[in-house]
Amino acid sequence: MAEEGERKAALETIQADGTDGNCVTFVLHDEDHTLGNSLRYMVMKNPDVEFCGYCITHPSESKINFRIQTRGAIPAVEPFRKGLNDLMGVCQHVLNTFERSMKEYRAQREEEMQ
Repeated sequence: MAEEGERKAALETIQADGTDGNCVTFVLHDEDHTLGNSLRYMVMKNPDVEFCGYCITHPSESKINFRIQTRGAIPAVEPFRKGLNDLMGVCQHVLNTFERSMKEYRAQREEEMQ
């Protein structure tokens, strides 16, 4: 357990002995279904990924085990990284669209008030 003042790692990787980098479990701390399901969807869009899934270790723990197995052409960390980047891009697009819509709405309401 991390002592006060220490910060535990947000990400750990687990790889079974005797396996190559094509099958890796990523342990994400302080995360839940929000990231797990969204990231799983983004990673599964990659045709080089054979399996991708996650589980919440226990309801009282805020960490997920996120497992990726590729078909062998690329290491599992690559679709993980690409999935995170793609998900950030989608989130940024949603945020930009929301902010633009709010700006338009406020301008319209301001015109109606005059």
